[in-house]
This record gives sequence, structure tokens and C-alpha cells, in this order.
Amino acid sequence: MAQLRDPFLILIVILAINFVALGVSRIRAVINAVAFQGVLLGLFPLIVNFEISRRGVVLMLVTIVLKGFVIPESLRRAMRAAEIQHEHEPVISYGHSLLGGAGGIVLAMIFSSTLPLAPQHSRLLLSASLATVLTGFLLLMTRHKLIMQVLGYLLLENGIFMFGLLLLEAIPLLVELGVLLDLLTGVLVMVIVINKVNVEFKSMSSKHLSQLKG
Repeated sequence: MAQLRDPFLILIVILAINFVALGVSRIRAVINAVAFQGVLLGLFPLIVNFEISRRGVVLMLVTIVLKGFVIPESLRRAMRAAEIQHEHEPVISYGHSLLGGAGGIVLAMIFSSTLPLAPQHSRLLLSASLATVLTGFLLLMTRHKLIMQVLGYLLLENGIFMFGLLLLEAIPLLVELGVLLDLLTGVLVMVIVINKVNVEFKSMSSKHLSQLKG
């Protein structure tokens, strides 16, 4: 395998998007940020290695379409239908969320420094992937609005996707596409749940999920 380039600037942008997700209350802005992150991840195989295989091109195109356009547009439609624009009262403040995100980056860097990696693998990419996973978990645990929790799930999957790029040549294409299909299915199911909660309770809070029947 050829030595891959270490895309420092791209990874910095990806980590900056994590902070946008944690520190911004406007839901549309978070959707757009996560969509942009999805496009960057779709382009990642081409960014780190110009000698991309045909399966890499397929994965790149599918990732960009799903993460950058299809899923974000589904969330925007759910947001418009629910007539909600902001997450006003997170479980912890936005300032503390940003501190948690910064702490996650530090922990990810410390943990990744203890792992043995092949010479062609990027330790910075590993750190960024783990930090993005932790950001997704943090968003899932600290936001009440269902759309924001779905966005946390997307960030979590983005981190896992980044980790999978370290093993791009070892994982069969069907497995990668299957994971993306599962992601799309999960998001579409959550959009249906969001609409159901909004119709029944005129609210987007996850607190009402346990009250749904039928």
C-alpha cells in the first residue's frame, strides 16, 4: 500500500465542524455543517490518495450523495414540518459542550498515541475519528430535540466512517455500502418518528418518545 498523505487542514476543518455542532443552537446551521462534513468525508479517499481504485470512487460518490444531500434534506424537511429552528435548553450549556468537545480531542489524541499503527496509517486521522465519535455521543446525550439527536448519530457514524478509511483496502465494498444503507434507513425511520412526535405532542423533545403508542 502506498504511503497516504496526512490531510492536516481537512482534519482541522472536520474537527471545527464538531465544535459548530456542539456550540450552535440553530438547527439548520448544524444540519448544513454536518452535511459539509459528510461531503469532505466522501472526498477523503481522493484527498489522501490520488491513486484511488474504482471501488473507492463508488464509495466516494455514494457517501457524498447520502451524507451531503439526501440525509440533510430529509432533516431539513422534518425541521420545516415541525416549525422548529433552535435547540433552546440543552441538558448542559453550549459552553460546557464545547469544553467537553475539547476534552474529547485531548482524550482521543492520548488514546491514539498508545495504539500501534502501520506506517501508512495516519495517527492524526485516527485521533480525529475518535474525537468525532465522542462528539456524536456528547450531542446524543445533551440535546432534547430529536433532530439534534439524529445529527449526533450522524456525527457518530462519521467518526466510524473516518476510522474505516484506515482499512479502506481491507473492507469489502458491499460491507461499506451496507453500512451507509443502514445509516440512511436509520435516519429515515427517525424522521418518521420526529413527525409522529410533532403531530401527537406539538413538540420535538425526545422526552415524549416513551409516550408514543401504535
